[in-house]
Amino acid sequence: MKKIIHLDSYNQKILAILHLQADLTNVELAGRVNLSPSACFQRVKALKEAGYFRTFHADVNIEAMCEHVFAYVEFTLHDNSAPFKRRFIAAIQEIPEFMDCMQVTGKVDYVSFSCFANIAKLNGACTLLSDREELGIKRIENRIILSREKFFLGYPLAQLKWLDKADITLHDEGKKRAVY
Repeated sequence: MKKIIHLDSYNQKILAILHLQADLTNVELAGRVNLSPSACFQRVKALKEAGYFRTFHADVNIEAMCEHVFAYVEFTLHDNSAPFKRRFIAAIQEIPEFMDCMQVTGKVDYVSFSCFANIAKLNGACTLLSDREELGIKRIENRIILSREKFFLGYPLAQLKWLDKADITLHDEGKKRAVY
């Protein structure tokens, strides 16, 4: 069982800063949150072990590096029962070009933000999925992105309500965890 770390003001600052600038050195981060480098390192380590950081990665300038097509792909299933959903999600996970996949409300069941080498590759992946009857896909619609006017640069943490000790529950097992 992972230990939950109380998200006090220091931990909130650490999360908010590293969320946008994961390449800071420990000394730079410690200075920005007003902690000693040792205390800051211990807090970051504890936050990692508690699962507050999923990954660290770089936001690369894909436009300068690769030809590509961004698209939102909308999937509507014939059947929304759990077995069909599980098979669909497993199939989407196998194709890295489908970068996000979110279950949504409305007339479609899932929306995926995707990045393919070209439209032919996008269409090929959609055909591959729709040809698999066991996935129960009724319809696929592609929305090609013509231009990106705003980029995701991190969550608006300053505008969100931080969870307090009483609000924290385990999402993977549905059990409450002890708060330290």
